[in-house]
Amino acid sequence: MLHTQNRTVEPPETVYIVDDDEAVRDSLQWLIETEGYQVKSFEDPVAFLDQLQWPQTCVLLLDIRMPKLSGLEVQKTLNEKGIPVPIVFITGHGDVTMAVETMKNGAVDFLEKPFDEAKIKELLQQHMARARELAESSKVDEQINRLYSKLTTRELQVLERIVSGRLNKQIADDLNISIKTVEAHRANIMDKLQVATVADLLKIALRKSPELAQP
Repeated sequence: MLHTQNRTVEPPETVYIVDDDEAVRDSLQWLIETEGYQVKSFEDPVAFLDQLQWPQTCVLLLDIRMPKLSGLEVQKTLNEKGIPVPIVFITGHGDVTMAVETMKNGAVDFLEKPFDEAKIKELLQQHMARARELAESSKVDEQINRLYSKLTTRELQVLERIVSGRLNKQIADDLNISIKTVEAHRANIMDKLQVATVADLLKIALRKSPELAQP
């Protein structure tokens, strides 16, 4: 199937720290850098959001109580943008209700200050593995979107019918075109989506539009 491009220039695995407490940022950065990760720390959550590029392999350590923008608001913004970066909330004021809310919204963990260093290292190892999967999946989706943008409206109509199991003659009747034209469209679709088999074509189409799999 599809493979992402430019894999030779992968950025380092990064841990973002967003916390308005400088002492916390410095101590976490020192600890995390000893584990071999690149660390980028921010006092201002807005500055973090402005510079964040996606996709990339990263984990976010996010303070939940900050003056300019709360951790929950940062999480909401990332969710609205469709950026599934793994978030570990850090706070000195944690409670059960807040923990439940962050987890429901997609946080992967919730830690209270002061931190257990061994626990931080364990969580980073665990969630960075998930971050790799998310970044790779996002890259594949981006490439599929780029390839899909090359399809004409008529090619999209033909593709939808291919996925639904329609034969060339049926597609021709549906669209009031000749069978040869359908065949030409099929060839163009496979060329533009960079696939050699119908099976791979279906995998891409169903990943792009899962609703096409519904009867």
